[in-house]
This record gives sequence, C-alpha cells and structure tokens, in this order.
Amino acid sequence: MFITFEGIDGSGKSTQIKKLRNRLEEKGALVDVYRDPGGPVVSEQVREILLNPNFEIDSVTELLLFSAARSQLMSENVLPGLEEGKVIILDRFFDSTTAYQGYGRESVPLQEIQKLNAIASHKRKPDLTIYMKLSLAAAKKRMAKTKDRMEQAGDAFFEKVIMGYNKLAEREDRFFTVDATKPVSKVHDQIWQHVNKKYLS
Repeated sequence: MFITFEGIDGSGKSTQIKKLRNRLEEKGALVDVYRDPGGPVVSEQVREILLNPNFEIDSVTELLLFSAARSQLMSENVLPGLEEGKVIILDRFFDSTTAYQGYGRESVPLQEIQKLNAIASHKRKPDLTIYMKLSLAAAKKRMAKTKDRMEQAGDAFFEKVIMGYNKLAEREDRFFTVDATKPVSKVHDQIWQHVNKKYLS
C-alpha cells in the first residue's frame, strides 16, 4: 500500500504520519516512511539546495529539481519497498508539486506538470492521499520563526497553494481530507478509521 500525506507546513503531517505508522506496525505491517524531497543521498542533497534560503532558484529549475529528487526516491526506495509488500508512507509527493509549483509558482502550465509528475513518479500513483486541510492563518500560528526558502514565499503564494490543494481534493478520488485544526487524537482516529475500513478490512 502506498500512502501520501499532503498539506501546507504546520498542518501536522509529521505527527499523523508517526501515529499511522505505529498503528500499522501494531497490526503487523512492514512500514517505511520517507520525505519528498528526501530519502536517498542524491535526493537529500537536492533537498538542501531547494530549501536553502541563500539561493535564488528559477521557478522552472525548482520544478525540475523537485522532480529529479522524486525520481531517485521512487527508484531507490519506494518501488522496491512496494515490491517487497511494505506499506510506504511519504511526507509529500507529486501533489505538492502541482500545488506549489503549479498553482503557487505558476512555473509551467498544469498539463505539463502532470506529465512531469508521471515521469518523476515512474507512473506510480498513491493508493491513498491524506490531505491535512488548514487555513493559512492557522498555519502561520504553528510555523517556526526561522523559515526555509519555500516558507519565505509569502501569503499570496500560500493562498494559491491552498487553493490548488482544495481543487485536487475535489477532483481526485484517492484524496481523504481531514480538518487539521481538530485535536491530534481526533485527526488520527479519522485517518485510521478510513485506512482500516477501506484498505485493511
């Protein structure tokens, strides 16, 4: 099973990923968790470049770097893990590229991003995408004061990102949207009930 978590920074993805992983492992599943971009050495190196606030990166270059890191993650970790029967959980995937580089940056037309996403993901879609929905105002209260390059993009950018996520959630059947303002335990219960009912029963 291939599960991805999406949402803007501050939505609580990391906390919910940890809780879901623990719950799945209690059920006997073998679970690997990765971040996108990240995982393999190559992808982690690209991540450092992308998030470095000292770099000015062209929006198309940014798009291609995210995609390159993703391709390596898929090739080296995700696809082999799925072949072994593991549950793979990713903190972000190509929906982030659609939301951030497509709707947010408007780097290239969405149709071109969709084609690039298919290439970078080796044509593998998630079985389930959990969208941690949160307003920008709520997210800003949770964000760290020290911001990376992406987090410095400004309010107008993030409003467009949120709009992009909301459109994806309406369009994609694999999306399961949760209200990230709810208490952590309630959010986890909603996620677990959905995973257990739809994928484990």
